[in-house]
Amino acid sequence: MRRIARGAAGGVLWLAVALTSVAAEPADSPIIGRQIADFTLKDVHGQPRALADFADGQLVVVAFMGTECPLARLYAPRLQQLAAEYRERGVAFVAVDSNDQDSLTEMAAFAKEHDWQFGFWKDRDQAVADRFSVARNPAVFVLDRQRVVRYEGRIDDQYGLGSSSGYARPEVKRRDLAIALDELLAGKEVSQPTTPTTGCLIGRRPRSAPSGDVTYTRHIAPLLQARCVSCHRAGEIGPFALTDFDEVVGWADMIREVVCDGRMPPWSASPEHGKFSNDPRLSDAEKQLVNDWIDHGCPQGEPSDLPPPRQWTDGWQIDTPDQIVRIAKPYKVHAEGVLAYQYFLVDPGWTEDKWIAQAEVRPGNRAVVHHILVGFVPPLVKFGQKPEEGGPAPLTSFVPGSIPHVYQPGTAVLVPARSRLIFEIHYTPNGIAQEDQSYLGVVFADPASVKKRAVYDNVESKKFTIPAGANDHELVASRVFDRDHLLLSMSPHMHLRGKSFRFEAAYPDGTTEILLDVPRYDFNWQLRYELAEPKRLPAGTKLVCTARYDNSAANLANPAPDKDVHFGWQTWDEMLAGFFTAVPVENAVPPATPPVAAEESSQ
Repeated sequence: MRRIARGAAGGVLWLAVALTSVAAEPADSPIIGRQIADFTLKDVHGQPRALADFADGQLVVVAFMGTECPLARLYAPRLQQLAAEYRERGVAFVAVDSNDQDSLTEMAAFAKEHDWQFGFWKDRDQAVADRFSVARNPAVFVLDRQRVVRYEGRIDDQYGLGSSSGYARPEVKRRDLAIALDELLAGKEVSQPTTPTTGCLIGRRPRSAPSGDVTYTRHIAPLLQARCVSCHRAGEIGPFALTDFDEVVGWADMIREVVCDGRMPPWSASPEHGKFSNDPRLSDAEKQLVNDWIDHGCPQGEPSDLPPPRQWTDGWQIDTPDQIVRIAKPYKVHAEGVLAYQYFLVDPGWTEDKWIAQAEVRPGNRAVVHHILVGFVPPLVKFGQKPEEGGPAPLTSFVPGSIPHVYQPGTAVLVPARSRLIFEIHYTPNGIAQEDQSYLGVVFADPASVKKRAVYDNVESKKFTIPAGANDHELVASRVFDRDHLLLSMSPHMHLRGKSFRFEAAYPDGTTEILLDVPRYDFNWQLRYELAEPKRLPAGTKLVCTARYDNSAANLANPAPDKDVHFGWQTWDEMLAGFFTAVPVENAVPPATPPVAAEESSQ
């Protein structure tokens, strides 16, 4: 029997959002007005069930759902709420799973997790999906008493996908399915019979018999291990595991789509500027392997060709920490909706200056933790008291697939005595209530051994206004290095209105160089770009960060396009922060003050 490979409680919207794409149907969709003939499928208990079982129902809602698609998982509780709301009004609900990779056991567990009080049927050969001309899930169809399709599309407009990633509105603006049901029950035509659907491609069986030289065991499994399995494995943030042949075959079309479109593995840097050691993108030759394998029916290959499972570090990636610091108590993450950034202030008890040689922050619950930023607040500064005063100095961070901060011997970050730590955590609900208690591990350096003070800091602006409706508003901030440094990494940070971000070096001789260009910034991927070779920045070099924002209604993730936006810590506010890591070129006694002088500007 195929191993159940769900991953961390089904994963989260934000990771798999990049694994999906918009599939908006045209307004004159051919399914509207089509009568659906009776069909029979088996439910999660293996019992045959038929559409004709609902002969007494005024309306029937047929919802195509998958057990691992994160959008389906987010909408699963809402589907149950709607079923309960309309049950007394003669509306029957049934869910259909057409994914080849989803077993009855997984389906039963999914229905139980979400307390479904209606049927969940298995469409093993995708014949029913073909009858409804449905390609992705979640997607819902409303059938009238004659079983004619009167509505098809999304459940509502809270969650969805854009051209590169996903959005989650703070609240529902239009209950599309509920509106359609109300109109039909009132004897009216559906005012909007078709709405855009988004989600994961239905996992269909290969269209041709396995053939060819490209096989799973020899070519595809090693590629997945190298590029994908760090997140897509049990216990990690990936919404499904890619460590099992049957599971991979079920996701084959989806893998092809996101790989060929460049949406996976996640990477936003333009290839025209800079070379980065952590660039996970597939080469053209590797993409061709994926295409060839799928085009030839996904052959499995010889078991002897399968590489041994990659070994992952379950514990610390840094040396054994000298101290572990946790947020005070578990934080409860609700099943659905949108969570503001959560900030946890922790006193580590450092009564003397600390030199940090290694730092690693780890999620307590990877199923719902998308990313973490950890910084420190120097003594006598009250976090959040004023925008100009309350910002923490960065220390380390976590995003899926990230590596911890480990400095070369003799290099460390200085944290002043009596500083407090700030955990900034982005939680992403995944359809099931969860708890998290994330934690930080640090390795201290002997102060006598420190020759270089590492800089993990940012170029930022906190004094700006982004006008309501502006779709391409530019802000600029800069800092000047007062002595020679080696730049090691860069990481852009904006919120939901972020559009693009660029790091440039303006050298003392008047020349400029683009160090990192992110033409399509994605809030859902707070990536750190590690330079393949350190970049020397001579004294007097200005590090310039240029950020552009879309505060218009065209930005589907925008929570309030009719309002001016200012600096703030929450996702509905905005930020301009270009994080960077650098070390001085020459050995020097560590200074008491940061080795770069701020030259903040904005426009």
